[in-house]
Order: sequence, then C-alpha cells, then structure tokens
Amino acid sequence: MKDLNKPGARPEVTWVEVGEESAAQRIDNFLLRRLRGVPKSHVYRVLRSGQVRVNSGRVGPDYRLQIGDRVRLPPVRVSPAPKSARPAEFPVVYEDAALLVIDKPTGVAVHGGSGLSFGVIESLRASRPQTKVLELAHRLDRDTSGLLIVCKKRSALVEVHRQLREGEVEKIYATIVKGIPAQDAFELSQPLHKYVMDSGERRVSVHEGGMSALTRVKVMKKGRDFSLLEVHLLTGRTHQIRVHLAHAGHPVLGDDKYGDFPLNRELAKQGVKRLFLHAGRLAFAHPLSRERVRLQAPLPADMAAFAERL
Repeated sequence: MKDLNKPGARPEVTWVEVGEESAAQRIDNFLLRRLRGVPKSHVYRVLRSGQVRVNSGRVGPDYRLQIGDRVRLPPVRVSPAPKSARPAEFPVVYEDAALLVIDKPTGVAVHGGSGLSFGVIESLRASRPQTKVLELAHRLDRDTSGLLIVCKKRSALVEVHRQLREGEVEKIYATIVKGIPAQDAFELSQPLHKYVMDSGERRVSVHEGGMSALTRVKVMKKGRDFSLLEVHLLTGRTHQIRVHLAHAGHPVLGDDKYGDFPLNRELAKQGVKRLFLHAGRLAFAHPLSRERVRLQAPLPADMAAFAERL
C-alpha cells in the first residue's frame, strides 16, 4: 500500500492505494486501523457523510476493498505512532505461504489493548517486517496457552473467518479442573451473557436469554480431587469453557475470574500460578488448497507435570 499524498504538519486529504495486504478487508475496519486514535463514532460519521471515497465514489461500511482501489482519507488528526513492539518469535506448529500457526505461551496477550502496548501479533509483525499480511484469525485469552492461527494472506483470513462462523473448525482444549465429574462424557449448553463490570472488565455468566453455547466434555484422567478433561468447543463464546465448567461445579484451576479463589491460593503454593487451559488441537480445511489440516500442541510442562500426579 502506498500513500499518494504525504500529509504535512496539518491534517489534509490523503489518497491511499490498496495493496494485497488490505484486499477483501471491510472499509470500516480498514479505516479504524488506518486512523488510529480517531474515535470510532467519528470514523463512521465521516464514512456515512461521504468524506471517505473509494475510486471517487461513496461506499457503505461493509464495502470490501480490492487491490488497486484508491481510498480518499479525509483530513482528521490521528494519534502519534505508538512505540514499536519488540520483535519476538513463538513456537511454530505449522507454516506455509497462507498460514502461520503458533503455540502461544500462557501470560501473553494476542494483541495490544487493555493497558498493553503490544501482544503476540504486534511482536510477530516486528520480527517479520517482510511479511505484508499478518492477521489474527481468532483469539485466545491471555492466560490460555496453545494453538493460535495467524493468516499471511487476506483471502486466507476471510475463508478461516467463514469456517469459524460456520462451526467448521474443530477446536479441542485440555484443562485440569476441581473435582470429579459424575459422567465420563457430557455436554454443557447453558446460554451465556456477556456484561461489563463497574471496573470496565468484561465478564460472562450463565443467564437465561443469553447467547447459545455448546461445550462437549470428556474426562481423560481422574485424581482424588482433580480431573484432566478434553473439551470440544462447539461455539466460540467469550470465556465459554471457563464459565460452563465453573457453573457445572468444576472450575478450571488457576482461573482468576470464575475459579475457586481459596483453592487457587493453596495451589499457588504448589506452583500452580496460571490458568490450566490449553488449546491443544485444531482441525480445519486449508483456506486455499481445501486439504484437511490437523494440528496438535503438547501440554505445557507445568500442566503435564500436574496431570502426572493425578
């Protein structure tokens, strides 16, 4: 992508030519990334009013950009460029021209925000400046470890998003929970409601009238007080596994939002200092070749060691 005008000290109209890295992206999402620091309401206002033009014509927020499109950006003042992320590489499980799948460690956010200047995606971009497109296909909570899909082509991103929406991506997690479930295999289907606390932190609860959610659970190993579970995520609601299991009386060990807090404090003395939830397996159709891709990331050392003692 190249700027066809260079803005001066004062905001002025800028023309941008769309390259492969932004092809098939919605114009509203393109603007939100391009006009960093501009309130979202203002971005949509200049789009609705026709101040943003594509090939000299007005477009709606759902217009998808094409290579070679010329986008007129109105004179708005944007925030100064943020500090650059530190380059970082992560364990690569799979990579080709379209996809990069990493084994994300616990404690690392997938993207900047919520007080964090950068996360996995910003660090990957900094370490791979020659790669034009690096976009998260989905998210993992900061404290959840495991498989994370990053797309290296816009067309791959659009197709992976479609598969995720249609439930065509198999997502299987491993977790260690409090207690022993009464059944070795069962489903949890309570509806989930997302809300924001006074502190601004987002939370989820089981609530009639909430979003439909389905979690399939299989007990893999039983101990005296804890169980190792395999969890098949059939819908992708925020904090779904954690909330469903906590509601069922089997909170995930180390969960600082929905867990057993006194138990967490006791376990911390034994070295359990993280959320014991790991995205261990993924299966999906390759977005370009359509061949089936099956990936696996082993249990992290701390979870594996705890599971051995069950």
